[in-house]
Amino acid sequence: MATDGDRGSDGDRRTADPARTIAALWGTRPPPRRGPRHTLTTAQVVAAAIAVADGDQDLDLLSMRRVAEALGVGTMSLYTYIASRDELLEVMLDTVYAEAVDELATPGRAEDWREGLRRVADVNWDLALRHPWVLQIFTGRPPLGPHTIAKYELELSVVDGIGLTDVEMDAVVTLVQTHVEGLARRRVEADRTVRRTGLTDEQWWSLVAPPLAEVLDPARFPIGSRVGQAAGQAHQAAHNPEHAYRFGLERLIAGIDALIRSRTTPRRTRR
Repeated sequence: MATDGDRGSDGDRRTADPARTIAALWGTRPPPRRGPRHTLTTAQVVAAAIAVADGDQDLDLLSMRRVAEALGVGTMSLYTYIASRDELLEVMLDTVYAEAVDELATPGRAEDWREGLRRVADVNWDLALRHPWVLQIFTGRPPLGPHTIAKYELELSVVDGIGLTDVEMDAVVTLVQTHVEGLARRRVEADRTVRRTGLTDEQWWSLVAPPLAEVLDPARFPIGSRVGQAAGQAHQAAHNPEHAYRFGLERLIAGIDALIRSRTTPRRTRR
């Protein structure tokens, strides 16, 4: 996702230096010397980038140039604080993960692991809807920052000691997050469609239903017609991401519960 703002004056793309990125994530890199060109902090640059991304709700529009414009500085001055757009994205993601850490770490009523997983899912769901651009960041390599690791620790703690192996604990957290991300992406896309077309789902259906009824023969598609009508009436839309999210989450929890019970329930011996 490189942009012109990621290139130096010679046109070569600036690539992320892992050591420098770790320093940026953990705040261990010495701040630049103050002067006419060094009036910001890395935190201010990252906060401005998050504000731009939140406003656009589309990461493809984010560039170092856009961030510089928001801060009222030259584009090249940002490279004093952040080495590249890729590094900026990692620090942005780790920064907003602090919101999830705060929510997950907030003391609450005693909860079993099932309620804990629902809470983990809801926190990730809300985070994705507040910052839709996080759904566009996927490199297969999470930012190894303090908030990312703290979030992972808190999520794992929910399923620690319930009868899963360490590998299964990681798989369960990943499974829940993948479920949340998939349905949150559907929700975000649905919202974008409403904004782009100016039509709510109800308004859209009122327009397409009459011409569709003229060509659709329920006798040819009896199951699809029956189920589609029932779902459409229930959701007042072609698809309800929130319902799919909650329904799927409960099925995931039931499956994990069945796995644990299979190991703790004594098998009956045949006579």
